[in-house]
Amino acid sequence: MPGNRCARQSRMMETDIKFHFRLGRGDFRLDAEQAIPGTGVTALFGRSGSGKTTLLRCIAGLERVEEGLFSVGGECWQDTRAGRFIAPHKRALGFVFQDGRLFPHLRVRANLLYGHRRTPRDQRRVLLADIVDLLGLAPLMDRYPDTLSGGEKQRVTMGRALMNSPRLLLMDEPMAGLDRERKGEIMPYLENLRTRFSIPILYVSHDINEIIRIADWLVIMENGRTPDAGPLDRMLSRIDLDIAGHEDAGAMLSVEVIKHDDTFHLTEVRFAGGQLLIPRAARQIGDRLRLRVHARDVSLTLDSPSRTSILNVITAVVTDVAEQSPSRVLVRIEAGGVPLLARITRKSCHDLDLRAGLAVYAQIKSVALGE
Repeated sequence: MPGNRCARQSRMMETDIKFHFRLGRGDFRLDAEQAIPGTGVTALFGRSGSGKTTLLRCIAGLERVEEGLFSVGGECWQDTRAGRFIAPHKRALGFVFQDGRLFPHLRVRANLLYGHRRTPRDQRRVLLADIVDLLGLAPLMDRYPDTLSGGEKQRVTMGRALMNSPRLLLMDEPMAGLDRERKGEIMPYLENLRTRFSIPILYVSHDINEIIRIADWLVIMENGRTPDAGPLDRMLSRIDLDIAGHEDAGAMLSVEVIKHDDTFHLTEVRFAGGQLLIPRAARQIGDRLRLRVHARDVSLTLDSPSRTSILNVITAVVTDVAEQSPSRVLVRIEAGGVPLLARITRKSCHDLDLRAGLAVYAQIKSVALGE
């Protein structure tokens, strides 16, 4: 029966978040459907105009759609065929907009408590003291929004959204209007947010470097559709997706800090494919961190290198080769089962006779690696 669509889907995995929205607006048409994890950070990535913000507004109930199906943790919030629609203000979610949208006539404390006071007491799961500590808001509590920097405003906006005790947090390019310094100020708070709270986050961005720092799952959006989704590390290393054609294409490695070299100011880390040296990281032994390995910084050789300036050499196996232009190719390799990408010339690929199953040595510049 059509009225039981949410119930049937919830039996698949009750912790998932599922959506399917269709709407038309002039020449643009949204037809997006995915099931995403009910934990961690899911990033929605795509070019400007691909429909990312429209999809978030549909999830929030702010857009009326031709057809909509949306459930959170097995609970149906919207099903147009069954005539079910939970109003936006009754949906247990928080929304962080690009421009913050703080109430200018209220001090920071009152902004934080605005949504909290409207949340039923039995649904309040977040304490003000925890949010103030998490986001470093103590010095800002008695100030008005117009006295805050861009980064401070976004921290308060994040805090206000969390004070609603949401079951889902939507973040629409929260750092789009910030300069590099302000982005650097905000990122540690975002990283703390994903580790301190169990609230699932849907994070919209067109900046792949932001996504790599915080996301666990990646949804690709193109022309109003969501054709591909999966774990972040696997999606970044797929050479059949448009993302592989970006100049910044590359892989993400989750590594563990094992040693510091104070003489040469380096840090040694390890992952399933071997050990790497990176510029000195301000981390403790045993800490885990994410490394961005750009395809342009990986070279391949068939013979074990010797007397080379490149410090990182790991053994790998070629799994796929894709031509990107008349002059260059993208090679997907795996080291200990972990995928990496290498962008090289077609001539090099031809001379090395690179093909799936071939064992190679991958050389990665230490100076190019970083969080």
